[in-house]
Amino acid sequence: MTTGSNGPQDETPEPGTPGGPGPFSEEEIAAVTGPGPADELDEVEAASIEEDSDDEAPPDLETSFEKLVAKSRKLSADRIRTVIESVLFVAERPLSVDELYMATGIERELIAEALNQLSGIRRDGITGIVLYEVAGGWQFRTDPHSAEYVRRYLRVKPQRLTRAAVETLAIIAYRQPVTRPEIEDIRGVDCGAVIKALMDRKLVKILGKREEVGRPILYGTSREFLEFFALKDLSALPTLREFHELTQEHREIVEKEDKPAPTAAGTVEALSDPAFTKRMEKSAAASEAALEDLEEAMAAADRTQKVSSSVLDTTPPKPETGDTTGPKPE
Repeated sequence: MTTGSNGPQDETPEPGTPGGPGPFSEEEIAAVTGPGPADELDEVEAASIEEDSDDEAPPDLETSFEKLVAKSRKLSADRIRTVIESVLFVAERPLSVDELYMATGIERELIAEALNQLSGIRRDGITGIVLYEVAGGWQFRTDPHSAEYVRRYLRVKPQRLTRAAVETLAIIAYRQPVTRPEIEDIRGVDCGAVIKALMDRKLVKILGKREEVGRPILYGTSREFLEFFALKDLSALPTLREFHELTQEHREIVEKEDKPAPTAAGTVEALSDPAFTKRMEKSAAASEAALEDLEEAMAAADRTQKVSSSVLDTTPPKPETGDTTGPKPE
C-alpha cells in the first residue's frame, strides 16, 4: 500500500510474487482439493471382462452328448468314481442311474459299480459325507452322528412330527391308497387338519379318487416322504412283525434299565398277587405237559429202535440139544 496525495491507495501485487494471487483460481483449487463425487464411476459403462466362447451359444444336445460318451469311454475306474462323486455332490436331490448316465455319458454298468464302491467308502461312522440310496436314487448326506454339530452351525431345529401326524402318516404309508374316512375310522378322530398339514409338508399326496359313491379322495405317500425318512422305496418300511419285535425289544431294554431290583417286600407282594399265582400255575401245568410229551416221544423212539433192531438182526439161531440133522462122526 502506498501513500499518495489523495490518501492511502491499495496496490495489487503481481501474480507469482509473495502475497500475490496464485496461478490457479479458487474454483480450480476447490475442484482438486475438495470432496469429489460420491462415485466417480457411476456414469461409466462397465466393460465386458469375460471372454466370448462357443459355450454361450445354444449347444447341440445330441452332438455334445455323443462327444461326452466318447470321452467317458477313455476314463479309468478311479476317474469314473470321482466324476460320479462330483455330480452327486452338486445335486440337490437323489439321482438315479439313468439320470447319472444322461449327465455323464458313462455306461450304466460302470455307474452302478462306481456307486457300490462309493457306498462302501462313504458310509456311517467312517466319513462325514455318507452316500444313501434314497427314493429310487443316490444322494450324499451328512453323517447322522454329526447331526448335532451340523444343526448348531446351520442354526436350525430338528424336524419333529407330532404324535397325531406320525400316526396318520403311518396309516397312510401302510394302507395306501387310503381315504380320509378309513384313516379316521382307524384313529377314531377327525384327521382333516393333520392330512392338510402333511400335504403342505409334501409328505402326502393325492393319488386319485375311488370309484364308489361320493368318489372319495385317495391319499398316499410322496417322494419327499422317502427322502425325509431316508428310505429306498416303500418296501424298505419295517413290517408289522418287525415293528412289534422292535418295540418289544426296546420295552425289555427299558425295563432292565429302569426297573429297580426286587426287594423282599416286593417279592412277598408278587407272591400274594392272585394273577401272579395263576401265571405260576399255568406255567407249571405247561411244564408238566411238555415233560409228558417228551417222555412219550422217548418211549416211541425206544419202541421204534427195538423194531428196527429185530428186523435188521441176521444172526443165525443156535442149534438145539439133540439135533441129529448134522453130520455124525464115523
